[in-house]
Amino acid sequence: MRLTFRPEAVPEFLRVFRNSEDRIRQQPGCRRMELWQDADQPHVFCTHSHWNSAADLEAYRRSTLFGEVWPATKKLFAAPPLAFSVHPVTAATAQLPPPDSQP
Repeated sequence: MRLTFRPEAVPEFLRVFRNSEDRIRQQPGCRRMELWQDADQPHVFCTHSHWNSAADLEAYRRSTLFGEVWPATKKLFAAPPLAFSVHPVTAATAQLPPPDSQP
């Protein structure tokens, strides 16, 4: 998830993250979670997490913990967050976009 914060809100975000990161990592199905900071824009962060399944991630999103963390984080944004899921591929297994799709 890519998160763009108001620059003055970064310390508050880091406090929220620090207070919740261990509990998020302990959620069922969470194999790993890291916080990355953009090298050129220090108010932009990405959370990179690995979950056993999409169902485990969805269960976390319905959890009491998420209900605490997300509102506290959301109020600090300067731009809408960008959520996306990816999976590893090789050139041989990657899916090609339909021919009529635009980049």
